[in-house]
Amino acid sequence: MMGAGLNQQGPIAMAKKQHGSTLIEVLIALLVLSFGMMGMAGVQSVSLRGNQAAYFRTQATSLSMDIVERMRANLTAVGAGDYNNVSGGETASCFTAAGCTSAQMAAQDINDWLAQVTALLPGGTAVVCLDSGGDDGTAAAFACDNTGAIYAIKIWWDDNRDGTANERYVTTFQPL
Repeated sequence: MMGAGLNQQGPIAMAKKQHGSTLIEVLIALLVLSFGMMGMAGVQSVSLRGNQAAYFRTQATSLSMDIVERMRANLTAVGAGDYNNVSGGETASCFTAAGCTSAQMAAQDINDWLAQVTALLPGGTAVVCLDSGGDDGTAAAFACDNTGAIYAIKIWWDDNRDGTANERYVTTFQPL
């Protein structure tokens, strides 16, 4: 007796008639899977770049608040303009029991702060200056007009690491 759906040669003969279509299906499935994995890798790469950019912006925010707090602790130097366009400079007397003047402390604050900017941000550069415009300038030309009573804290860094400081963060500080 022959069952319905079976030919006279039996179920083994039917399996032999496939001729490799399963292998083609597996190869197509692997191709689709590999494109999916490449897409996931691309999304992961974009996500990592975005997280790195957010990390650098957070560092810039923290650094700007650091110098503002240093300035608040030395209001005598702020009032005298000792933080305006200072390139920094280590003052040995600031590390002794006798201490240093408010102007020397301002120079030491800027020196320490600029060291942190260059250490924490790729291609990092910064300036603290009196500036009526505030939100202007580039890493090459700070554009500080040295007028007014508002200090601008301008920080630049190379976000995409192409050799050009292309990101900027600006904070302003007005002493009371």
